Amino acid sequence: MAAQVIVVGNEKGGAGKSTLAIHIVVGMLHAGHRVAILDLDLRQRSMAHFFSNRAAWTAANGHVLPMPVEPDIGDGKALAKAGNDEQLARFETAYAEVHDCDVIVIDTPGGDTALSSAAHARADLIVTPMNDSFVDFDLLGQVDPVTLDLLKPSIYSESVWEARKQRAIKEGRHAAIDWLVVTNRLAVAEARNRRRLEEKMLKLAKRVGFRVGPGLRDRVIYRELFPFGLTVADLSADIRPVAVSLAHVAARQEMRNLMQAMGVEDADAGAALGQAALDAAA
Repeated sequence: MAAQVIVVGNEKGGAGKSTLAIHIVVGMLHAGHRVAILDLDLRQRSMAHFFSNRAAWTAANGHVLPMPVEPDIGDGKALAKAGNDEQLARFETAYAEVHDCDVIVIDTPGGDTALSSAAHARADLIVTPMNDSFVDFDLLGQVDPVTLDLLKPSIYSESVWEARKQRAIKEGRHAAIDWLVVTNRLAVAEARNRRRLEEKMLKLAKRVGFRVGPGLRDRVIYRELFPFGLTVADLSADIRPVAVSLAHVAARQEMRNLMQAMGVEDADAGAALGQAALDAAA
């Protein structure tokens, strides 16, 4: 059975792609899947650094946590300076090495690059994070500046449409690409701007064919666990580099909701500590 390919993509930087990709990978690992990662954000490589931190922290502290498979693509900064042909060749080689995994999660760079286009064309599921802002929405759809009426799909929607077209040409109409757009880094307080944005997103979703799902709020806990290579799904009575609080309980539920929106119903299976235990610890 072919691996499911999940591409985390958005042509705008700062939307939280790497944070989302990291949590998707860990959620899949705790659900019992064999997961491979490809970090195509060659200069920053946040996802690769996260799992390097994870390996170092668990080894230093005598813990065992599930880890993904990561093929070697070489020096990311050097590859970033290489031509498209070399980058694509390296991508194809790395991709071929992990075809026997259950899931391949690909983190893509901001911007329209040859690597990003190649990854999107491989996707079974594209997950796009966006902030609750019309600045981010502008990549998906253009709105009238006076009425805020939806005018037409924008550049990233067109890129996904192109990926879907190329996939259909190569593999037939049955090889559809699912597309999930998640509202990421939300402020906790409700805002009129967000309600307007959600209305336009639902209209655009019907027009260009994506689903709208829950993302991850802008919580300190997501950032404070990064240096250890951990997420809230990893916390337990033994694995607790930071004090557990009710915020961790809420974050864990957010992660579960995200995974369920992706169709992973058993996202918490195998996790070291259940929700009730986190409640008690908080």
